[in-house]
This record gives sequence, C-alpha cells and structure tokens, in this order.
Amino acid sequence: MRKHLRKILPDHEAIRGNRWLAPFQNTLLHPRLWHLNRRSAAGAVAAGLFCGLIPGPLQMLGAAIAAVIFRVNLPLALVTTFYTNPLTIVPLYVVAFELGKLALGGTGGRITMPPEYDDSVAAWIGDITQWMIHLGMPLAVGLLLLASLLAAAGYGAVRLGWRIYLIRAWHRRASIKPT
Repeated sequence: MRKHLRKILPDHEAIRGNRWLAPFQNTLLHPRLWHLNRRSAAGAVAAGLFCGLIPGPLQMLGAAIAAVIFRVNLPLALVTTFYTNPLTIVPLYVVAFELGKLALGGTGGRITMPPEYDDSVAAWIGDITQWMIHLGMPLAVGLLLLASLLAAAGYGAVRLGWRIYLIRAWHRRASIKPT
C-alpha cells in the first residue's frame, strides 16, 4: 500500500527546494508530516475530507494546518481535499443543508434560488439577507456534521483497508513454502 501511495505523492525534497516555503521549512519538514503509515494515512484522509468542505480556496490551507497540528501525512491530506470540485460541491452542500435541517429539527425551509434584483437596491439587499439567514444555520450545522461524518468514515475506511491489505500480504507470505 505504501509503495502505491509513494508513487503519486511528492517527497519533502520538493518543499526544501521551494523558495516560497523556505520560512516554513522547520515546520513543513517535520518527519511525521512525510512518513506514510496506517495512522498517518488515515489521519491525513480524515483531515482532507473534513477540510474539503471549507468554502472557497481555503480547503488546502485548512488541510495543511490540520496535518501540521495532528502530525499526519501532509501531501495525502492536501490531495484528499480534491473530492470537492465544481461537479461535487453543489450536491455536497445540498446534503449538508438537509442534514443540518434534520439536526435542527426541521427548521428552515427548502433550498430556493436567490432572489432576483428588482429596481430597488435596498429591497434586494433585504431580500438577499433574509435568503442567506434562511439557509445559514441549517447549512452551517450541516457542513460541520457532514465534514465530521466524512472524516470519521474516511479514517475508518483507510484503517480497515490498510489492515485488510496487511492480512492478505501476511497470508501470501505464509502460503509461500520455503524451499
């Protein structure tokens, strides 16, 4: 498993050679951020899945900060955030909204289109503010819940997958008869 992941992930020499990241070398070159084992891979996937739902371009920054704090594999945490993209973000946010609505006891209505601009800027600002408040609390709670569920599921899946891979490798080694 480690061999397969090492083929696609960059090594820490790329960070050492980057002049823009030179001020952060002491933090970013910590050995545990680049070590790949069952614990660091599972933690990195969990961090990437959790931070992947952060709005906007701050997903990778959030994943990098989480990887540094929890000392899990940095490149894998960054790569894992790519599950959110223009094709998946809308369905994920709809699921988060519905999950938040469920968690809050059904408060909030259904997702509607934002109000269209009329002739009055003041009326439109009031309409758009009400629309955002209407979506705000269920969406915020739902995003936290969905991110937590995805992180827990990703952590468990990686740990389980890695364990199954190891058990199969042990069985293959045990089945080979020494001559």
